[in-house]
Amino acid sequence: MSFKPVIGKARHRTASFPATLEKRFAWETGTPKRKLTDHPSPIMKAQRNPKEDSPEPSSALIVAISFATGALVANLYYAQPMVATIARDVGIGSDIAGAVTSVTQIGYGIGLMLLVPLADLVENRRLVLFTLVVTTLALVATALSNAALPFFAAALAIGICSTGVQVLLPFVAHLVPEARRGRTVGNVMAGLLTGIMLARPAALFVSASFGWRAIFWLSAALMVLIGIALVALMPRHRPTGGLHYGQVLGSMAGLARSMPAVRWRAAYQALMFMAFNLFWTASPMLLADRFHLGEHGIGLFALAGAGGALAAPLAGRLADGGHGMRATLIAMATLGLGFLLSGWAASMLWLGVMAILAIVIDAAVQINQVVSQRIIFSTPSETRGRVNAIYMTVTFAGGALGSVLGSLTYHHGGWTTTALAGGAIGLVALMLAVIQLRGERSRRA
Repeated sequence: MSFKPVIGKARHRTASFPATLEKRFAWETGTPKRKLTDHPSPIMKAQRNPKEDSPEPSSALIVAISFATGALVANLYYAQPMVATIARDVGIGSDIAGAVTSVTQIGYGIGLMLLVPLADLVENRRLVLFTLVVTTLALVATALSNAALPFFAAALAIGICSTGVQVLLPFVAHLVPEARRGRTVGNVMAGLLTGIMLARPAALFVSASFGWRAIFWLSAALMVLIGIALVALMPRHRPTGGLHYGQVLGSMAGLARSMPAVRWRAAYQALMFMAFNLFWTASPMLLADRFHLGEHGIGLFALAGAGGALAAPLAGRLADGGHGMRATLIAMATLGLGFLLSGWAASMLWLGVMAILAIVIDAAVQINQVVSQRIIFSTPSETRGRVNAIYMTVTFAGGALGSVLGSLTYHHGGWTTTALAGGAIGLVALMLAVIQLRGERSRRA
């Protein structure tokens, strides 16, 4: 008898929770508001999926996945500060030395399109462990390479299988309740950004003492340790879509057309990541030319920039609290302003201010990334691998363009031109967000 009131209250709360999520999803993604009696939206489908009622992940698992994402993505960046040395040792001509890093980036793009969608088809734990095994073997092959062809083959494999990061992120979203998904994704993304920012200085410091091959041996050992941890901690997750590989790939264009939230968020983060790569491609040249820093000084500057990762958990909490669009607008405005102020700081040769602005710019990019992934991981669980593949492919393309723009703007107009370009990117992103908001308000009217 005494259980009836408690059960009644629980049912009331359960019934109202999807409605709250539906309102929040409509506001943050720009999708039309609909009655709850209509066909369920993606957020409600995900909420009703019984597969997501599994126990919450342990803190140890979240820490292991955060470390794994950072270590995996760092493999894309180790070679960047050592291009000349690696090219000389493996017999790559100076005219194509840039291929030392571009082949890995090309592999990552291939993996985003062809490997990440497998998260909707293959048992996730097995897929992640497979990418770790291949990455480990490729890292060993890189460290042993004495010729261009085996080095490029290993670099391509590293790029492809480092996309295991993008399998882990939607996997975490499967395990975490909707109300706390943002902060958990934020914690994992903090690990990812830390890996990106620490990779270059770590490669410089290790290579200075032990040679360039040592960082690849060290990373291979890390992959083994991560694999052991994930075998012990990572639960199995088998997708329920019932599609074969061709259908999974063929459905991606239709998913992109049917999910305006994914298109908006991919466009936003492509611009933000473009600005991120613009900054970190041009700033080392600025630091060497104007501030006369050597490799170690530039590495320390990059370490300071890693402080932007601290914004990720805050962004997750803001997204969980229904403030995703507000956080996005602030991040875009902060990005543009940070670039404009960096032009002034560079002209005054204020290195400390430049380091602070690097943290601010990185934090802005990270905030938008966490908010965006919080939203795209609210899509149905059976499509999250493909949705993430679409989102990250567009984001990666924006980042690649940003690297090109960084070199072009700095070489043709110095840091002032680079800063103006970054400010313009922030303005364009802000304008797109305003367009989305106006479209949402017109649909409500």
